Amino acid sequence: AGRNERSLYKLVVDAASDKVVGAHMIGPDAPEILQAVAICIKAGLTKEQFDDTVALHPTMSEELVLMR
Repeated sequence: AGRNERSLYKLVVDAASDKVVGAHMIGPDAPEILQAVAICIKAGLTKEQFDDTVALHPTMSEELVLMR
């Protein structure tokens, strides 16, 4: 965010339970963002609950909660 860099994100969601079960990320801030995803997975959050979280703006992590 605010930089001329590209990142690739993939959030893995279980179709039956709608729980977030994984993520794939490539980009400059991936390690920090993956830590937040790991917490969500450990807490057993659904995709809807994940989407209801608030990410800092402008940051790359904001893109995760905006994905549909």
